[in-house]
This record gives sequence, C-alpha cells and structure tokens, in this order.
Amino acid sequence: MKVAVVGAGAIGAYVGAALHRAGAEVHLIARGPHLTAMRRDGVRVLSPRGDFTARPAATDDPSEVGPADYVFLGLKANSYAASGPLVHPLLNDRTAVVAAQNGIPWWYFHGLPGPYAGRRVESVDPAGAVSATLPPSRAIGCVVYAATELAAPGVVRHLEGTRFSIGEPGREVSRRCLDFSEAMRAGGLKCPVEPDLRNDIWIKLLGNISFNPISALTRATMGGICRHPDTRALVESMMRETLEVAAAVGCRPEISVERRIAGAERVGDHKTSTLQDLEKGKPLELDVLLAAVVELARLTDTPVPNLRAVHALADLLATHSSSAGSAQ
Repeated sequence: MKVAVVGAGAIGAYVGAALHRAGAEVHLIARGPHLTAMRRDGVRVLSPRGDFTARPAATDDPSEVGPADYVFLGLKANSYAASGPLVHPLLNDRTAVVAAQNGIPWWYFHGLPGPYAGRRVESVDPAGAVSATLPPSRAIGCVVYAATELAAPGVVRHLEGTRFSIGEPGREVSRRCLDFSEAMRAGGLKCPVEPDLRNDIWIKLLGNISFNPISALTRATMGGICRHPDTRALVESMMRETLEVAAAVGCRPEISVERRIAGAERVGDHKTSTLQDLEKGKPLELDVLLAAVVELARLTDTPVPNLRAVHALADLLATHSSSAGSAQ
C-alpha cells in the first residue's frame, strides 16, 4: 500500500508514522523546518502509549512521489480548493482521498438519497472549487478523535485518543475503506469503518460549532467557557440547534448534549484549534464548522437564532483578522 500524506503536520505526521510502522510505503509532504527535521531524523512520536520513531520518505515536491493508493489530507479544509498542485501529481484512476477534516465536508450530499441528493454546500465548496480539485467520488470521510501537537519540528506529541473513523459518502462498506482501516490498525490506531459516517461528523461538530467560535471571540479555554454559566447555556443552545439541523437533513445521532458538554469540561483549560489559529494569525476554519450549518438551516427552514448570532460575530472576527494579517 502506498500512502501520500499531504499536510504532514501534527495529525498527518502521526498517521504517516503509524502507517509506516505497519509496513506501508509512506511519503510525507511538508515544508520548512518541519520537513528538514523529518528528513534528517524521521518522525519522533512522544506518546503515553509509548514513544517511537518512524522514517518514512519526506518531500516538498509531490511529483517526486507519483500516484498513490491513498492520499491522506492533513490540511485545514479552507486549503482544499487550492490544494490541486499538491494533490494532482499523486492521483491515478483509483486513488482515494482520505479527508481528515472537521465540520461539514464538501462531499456531504454525494451519494446520499433524498431531497438534497448531490446538492453542493456553498459555504464549504464555493462555486464547486473543492469538488473540481477533489472529486467527491474519490473521497473517504475521516473523523479524527486523536489529539496531537508539534512539540518541535519533526516531533509529534500524542496527547490522547487514537480513533480515526472512516466511511464512504455513499454509506457502503467498501474494499478501499477496509484495506485502509486494516493498515491503520496494524500501525496501532483505531480505524472503524462506519456505515454512515455522518453520525460521527455531527457528534464531533457539536463541540466544534460551539466551543471553537466562542473561544475565538472570548479568548477563553474550553474549561472557562463551561464554568461561566451564560456561555455554558449558549453552548447548550447551539448544540441543540445543531441537532435540529442534522435531523432536518436526515441524520439523528444518538448523543446527549449534557454529556457532550461534560466531556468538554473534563478537557479543562485547553485552547481550541480556532483560538490557537487566531493567536498565530492563521485563517480561521469557521466555514465548515459554522457557516455550513447556518446554510443548511436556511435550506431546511430550521430556526437557529443562536447559531446565526454567533456566526455573525465570528465571521466579522475572521474578516477583521484576515484584513489585519494582510496589512502586516
């Protein structure tokens, strides 16, 4: 099995190291000091489950790699439309793209029967730009439950979780999913093939859609948001509205909002990825987390007053942050 990891940051390098340890041919595509360190020393993984070092190939030029069986996308979703130069040299007729993203994916209605079959979600696939670069027929969805960070160039600190749930947009349990799952499990990761990955997408989104924008707007940690009575109540309202939107497009994940909030509270004073991006001056990944759900609410005539209000504020913040970054 040949796997190319595009965007071999904390998650991508962790997955690549695990697959390499399992015997797959792995090529990490990265840049800068991180690439230099991986070329020199391999990928060092520091984990409560045991430290290890893997030495997969690493490059900044995908044309050196050539077509792969799987492309694992470790990029932020807002980079997908522009990822063609990185991804296209890695494709042949059968290459699958495993998209490890948060939020509503560009392929959400692909292969899904019902009134919205084949519909494009404009917030995450504007004018079809992502679908043109990454055809939905290639997509294998992936919901990441692992937490990692780059401790230093070439060094991945694994904090918790090893689950990477995958699934086909069309809900079939395919051979390509089963083969990828087997390789991931051989590398020490959990990788269940879900008959309908959309349940996992909405369950994880409950936390991202509420805690991420609120943390960016307030600079508060997840624990701080939970300890403040009014923001805790806002999180609960946003989660309940999100479940109503999910139901309106035909998905009813079995999840308790109270348990979801309690789980986030146990994480403690952790900064969400959106807050970390804001502090680093990076673009905020809010379209797939929040704008897409507001769009689906509009499509299904589902009232979501709290989601709309937070989206308005977060969108202004993202616009202001982007303008400030361009001016520097």
